[in-house]
This record gives sequence, structure tokens and C-alpha cells, in this order.
Amino acid sequence: MKSVPRHALPRIAAAFFALVTLAVLGVSGAYVYLQPSLPTAEQMKEISLQVPLRIYARNGQVMAQIGEQRRIPVSYEQIPAVVRNAFIAAEDDRFFQHSGFDLTGIVRSALVNLIPGTNLQGASTITMQTARNLFLTQDRTWRRKLQEVFLTYRMEKELSKQEILTYYLNVINFGKRAYGVAAAAELYYGKTLDQLTLAEAATLARIPQAPSRHNPIVDPEGSRVRRGYVLRRMRESGFIDEAAARAAANEKVEARLHTAGYEVEAPYVAEMARIALLKIKDIPPDAQNRGYRIYTTIDTRLQAAANRAVRLGLLAYDRRHGWRGAKSRVTLKGGESDEQLEALADDFSAAGILVPAIVTRVAERGADVYVRGSGRVTLDWSSLAWARRKNGERMGPYPKRAAEVVTAGDVVYVLAANGKAELVQVPEAAAALVALSPVDGGIAALVGGFDYFDRTAGKFNRATQAKRQPGSGFKPFLYSAALENGFTPSSMILDAPFVFDDPRLEEAWRPENSSREFNGPMRLREALVASRNLVSIRILKTMGLRAAIDHATRFGFDKNVLPNNLTLALGSMDATPLQVVSGYAVFANGGHRVEPYFIDRIEDPQGNVVYRAAPRLVARECDPPETSTATDTAVAEPSATNKEIDATDTIALQHRQIVDEQLAVEMVHLVLQTHRTDSLELALELLAIAVVGAEAHALRAFHFVKDSGHGQTAFFHHADVLADENFRIDEHQRLAAIGAAVHDDELAMDIDLRGGKPDSGSRVHGFEHVVDEARQRGIVLGDRHGAGT
Repeated sequence: MKSVPRHALPRIAAAFFALVTLAVLGVSGAYVYLQPSLPTAEQMKEISLQVPLRIYARNGQVMAQIGEQRRIPVSYEQIPAVVRNAFIAAEDDRFFQHSGFDLTGIVRSALVNLIPGTNLQGASTITMQTARNLFLTQDRTWRRKLQEVFLTYRMEKELSKQEILTYYLNVINFGKRAYGVAAAAELYYGKTLDQLTLAEAATLARIPQAPSRHNPIVDPEGSRVRRGYVLRRMRESGFIDEAAARAAANEKVEARLHTAGYEVEAPYVAEMARIALLKIKDIPPDAQNRGYRIYTTIDTRLQAAANRAVRLGLLAYDRRHGWRGAKSRVTLKGGESDEQLEALADDFSAAGILVPAIVTRVAERGADVYVRGSGRVTLDWSSLAWARRKNGERMGPYPKRAAEVVTAGDVVYVLAANGKAELVQVPEAAAALVALSPVDGGIAALVGGFDYFDRTAGKFNRATQAKRQPGSGFKPFLYSAALENGFTPSSMILDAPFVFDDPRLEEAWRPENSSREFNGPMRLREALVASRNLVSIRILKTMGLRAAIDHATRFGFDKNVLPNNLTLALGSMDATPLQVVSGYAVFANGGHRVEPYFIDRIEDPQGNVVYRAAPRLVARECDPPETSTATDTAVAEPSATNKEIDATDTIALQHRQIVDEQLAVEMVHLVLQTHRTDSLELALELLAIAVVGAEAHALRAFHFVKDSGHGQTAFFHHADVLADENFRIDEHQRLAAIGAAVHDDELAMDIDLRGGKPDSGSRVHGFEHVVDEARQRGIVLGDRHGAGT
């Protein structure tokens, strides 16, 4: 080999120096050129991760999280060592030794990747991956590569290793919209980080390489192999010993998808809150991805009762209208394994709480089914006996054998719990329920339909959007107008046929009672309780439409939608359940109108309150007669005691009392007197309830009252169904409960019953019939308003 001539050495050195100089100048130039596009040190330390909007019930329980990415930010201290070590071993075992670029690791990865059959290893360090995930795109260009190099250097200089690792474990993608290791633990295992086992941490550590292909749901066997690699690297790095690695490697790969951990089921309210958030001034348009928190007025106990009430009512109604048959069919050869049946059942989606099941065998008085996600269950005869076939408008006979209801291969829906199942079907009718506090208008519970996640009409909120005729549910407003305009609870009105002949109509209008029977003369209080249509029409005709419409508008009904004819007595206008319950709240709180609201406060990502509701509160403690103020309401924060009323507020808020307190109490009293049942006559939580839907006899309202745990007394009336037009059923079947409830002690307030004459000083007169009833309830009679003096 010839040696380099001595005279050439200076030229070689000069060329080398020139190359180095050009390289330095090139890198420097590239850095100067790219530097404006790189984040500053301050920006790196104030990184704002994309965090979903979280919505909470009144007591702080999670109702929903909404956002493009499912992420649960955690601090370095909140990440267990076993989780940190698993990712370091899998991705960058010299993370704490190098300064962002691991030349040793690059060489080792290159050599390993040359060996056939081995797992490919990347050369990117955790710092480089963090820089890429936080600030850069995934483009494979020289510009982006240089940005990654410069940014890695800057991050290592400005941030601690602990900060870099924390960012990394909070931003990496695990598939299924889950970002960050805490969200991944919840998604695949339904656990928090401190609950993860060594085997589970090792499994998660290999998912970010290819989230859609390497997760344990899609590829459990591949996940087992990749987990073994992580465990081996952890052992080689000294994080675990041989025994721990072997024990974790022998564990079965068990993972399944878990929904976000919601403690309260109120999806309709969550969507209302999300929409309202974006309408509030000064809230950024991307707030639902920036970690804002909304605290609502929802009472978790009442919401659970409302969910159950609506579902029970609709399922019961649907049963009474017959069995429509199986949803679908699958072909069974016999002897299918649980895995095969699960795969078949997985093709059918759930409907709220209803789960698809496949009938595997039919006996004389029962059937075996495979319930998706639960396994094999037997449907006993009590679960099948209701299923009369429906043929058009006619109902067939009750079945005598299980084979008349289902056959092997049928796909049906069941209610499954505790190893038992019950045959049901997805209701064709719809319903809604809303309950609010008359004290301040806060919505305590709201259900907008049977299944929010139904793809056809699930997100349509029937509680706030469905405008239907309230029917007899409007009668309390009509009768309160009558009491205000000269009628008394003892007034006698004729319950007899009524014919309205109008030349503008093709034929005469002949309204009827739902029973198609007539009782002759009736007292007003009896007609209200019995919901007599003909009496209501005569009351309206006598009182006059203008008085009734003016009275109804004070309860919040739109004057433009109230019909200017006698059908108003039958509730023929359109109204939402929320509008109706807002009106009932007036009766429940002594005559004051409150505005419904459902957001108590909103906090930004730092916990600062950026919005707080300021509802008008109805005073619960009234002053003595000699010092009473002009109103019983005041503007106050939700936490205010409302015992002090500013003098400047009194005049401004006087209009909030829309009917006389005696009138409001009397309206509640009239109805409660006729609904004296042990299950309902208990001490009350101040609440107003509206229920609409295809359920008769106040069943859903009763379930709501019973399950809420408050012991409410319900103020029952009726509203028309939200069923489709194919339901041809009589009025009793189409009716659903609407209620309002008040404290028993509200009924114990002094009521002016003196004289019973129009000039007695009370706007509501003729109360002589109430005396005996009031005494039965222990009501103290007196002259609270100085009537007759």
C-alpha cells in the first residue's frame, strides 16, 4: 500500500478543514433558518396538552368527557416506577445517561436490525420522540429531521429528564383515541396507573410502535411476544429480576376495551352542557379540547331514578303492545363454542341497557340464550309469557309454549344482570323526563329518550326539543286561572255533552271525556282531579279566552302558540316537557317563577372559575306579617343563604311572583288531597317533575318518586305521548304523568279561609270546603294576610 505523499498532506488537511467549516456553517445556517419555527424555552415549559372537556354532576361525580383525544394528564410522581421502567427499557434504556442522542443505541439498533428474525429496533430516543409528538409533524423530510435534532438539543438543555419523560408518557398514542399512558391503562384494562401489574405495563410499553396493529385487542398473541421482549429488556437493564420476568411472561394476555369511567349516566345533559359552553362569551372555541370542567346541577340519585323510571315505563308500555318478533336470525349448526357465539353476537349493537342475545335452544317453557359479553343464560317462562304476537292492530293470544315466541338462531334483546336475563324488545315509542328544583330552577334530573347513542334519533332531546301537545297536563294552569278569576274549588260545573257549532268548521265540534261518560254537576276540585274535559271547556268558556291566555303566559308559555279557541282547555298547543315543568314549579314554590338552568359553574384548566350561575332563589323563610317585604325572591349566588334581601332588588324582582301564594298552595292542595297513598304521602324534597311519553297511570313518575329516595308527593296530571302516529290507542293509554311536588311543611303555612266572599281580602275566595280537609292534614288556619280587617 502506497503512503500518501508528504507534499499532499497540507492539501488534504485544508480540504478536511474546508469540509468541516462548510458543515458547521451549514448546520449553523440551518439552525438560524429553522430557529423561528422552534418553540422557545418558555413555550416548552408551558406546553398545553389536548385534554377533553369533563362534565360533572352536582356532587363532583364524572358525567362525561368530550374531546378529540382521550387523555388523563398525570405528573411524574403519579406514574409508578414499574410503568416508567417498562417504557424506558422498551424505547431508550440509556435515557438517563445520554444527552438526547444515543450513539451507542444507534449502533446497537443498526447491528440488531441486520440479524434476520429479530424484532426491529428504532434509533430514536425518548427525547426525540417527545419533540416529534409535541411540536412537529410526522412528515419524512430533511427539514423536519433537522427540526427534530435542534429541538431535541434544546429540550435536553431546558428541561429535566423527569419533565421530558412525563411529557412523553402523557402524549404518546395508544390507539382508539387514547393518548397518554393513564388513558391507555383505563382503555385496555379499566385501571388506574397504580393498579397496573408488571405484565400489563410491559404490554402497554410496546403499543406505541403501531397502535392500530400492536394493541392486545387486535393481536393478543403478538402482544404476548412483544411483552416478552419488554420484560427481557427490563431484566437486562436491572429493573426486575429473572423470577419477576418469568412470572409476568407466563400471565395470560387479558385486555378488553373499557369506556371512560363515568359515574353518572346523563348523556343528554352532557351534550346540553357542551353546546352551552361554546355559546358563553370569552370561552375559546376549542374549549372542549383544552381541559375545561363543567359542574352541573344534576343530582346523581335523582338522575339514576329518572333513567330507571323512563326505561321501566317504556319497556312496560312496549310489552303491553305485543311481541314483534326477533330482531334478526343467525344460522346455528349446533355445538357452537362460546367464542363462536360471541363473534356472532358481536355483529349486533346494544340498545341502551338492552343487550343482544342468540337463542341456542328452546324448551317447552323456557329457552337458552347466549348474551353478548355475559355468556349463556336461561330465559324462564316468566320472561316469555308476556310475548303475545301483534298482528297489525290486533293482539294475539298469550303463548303457551316457548316455541311460539322464539326459535333457535333468533337474535333477541334481553335485560341481563346477575346471571339472569329477561326477554325485552327495543321500544318503538319514546319518552322523556325532567325534574327541577322550584327553589332556584336548577335541573336535578333529565332524560331525553330511551337511548342517547341510538344512531337514528338518539341525540334528539325530547325533554327540551320535542314540542308536543301537553293535553290534560295544561289543566292545572287553566284551573289556577279559574281560581284567580272568580271560581272556587267548590264551584259547581256541569259535566255534560257540549257541542260547538262554528260556520267556519265543516262539522260541529263535539268534545268528549276520555271515559265517554258524564257525571252531571261536579265541583271544580273534583273535575280537576278527574281531568274532565267537558268541565274544563265550560270553565274556559265562562272565564274567557283572554283571561286564560294572559294567565298562562305568566307561567312561561308563548302567547303566539296558545290557541285562541276552546281547544286550549284540552292543552292543544305545543310545549316541551321543560316548559311544562317550569310552569309547575310555580305551584310548587308558592307562586314564584324561576328560570331553568343546568350549569352551576365552569372552570378553566387551571381551576379558575370562568362562569358561575346566579339563579334567582325563592325565599324559604318568610318574614312575619308586620315586616313582610314585597317579594319572596332575591338574586343570589348558588351558595347564598338568601336570608337577606337588598332593598334595591325588591322592586326589580317583584314581577317574579306571578300568582298569589294562596292560589299556588291551593292548587297543590287540591290534587294532593285525592292522591293519599302511603307510598307517596311522605315528607318532601322541593321538586317539580315533568314526564311525557307512552306510559299510562303515572307509572314512570311513580318509579321516579319511589327510587329518588326523597319520598316526594307527586302532583299528577297528564300529557300526550311522543309515540309515532301508528299508535292508535285511546286517551287513557296515551296519557303519561306530569308532576310537581312540594314539602309537606309548605302546606302547613297559614291560609286565609275567612268569609268565603269575593271581598274578603283574598283574591281566591269560596274556600269553605277546604276547612275540614285542611284540618285532616293538620293545617293551621289563620288570617296571615289580614283578610277581612
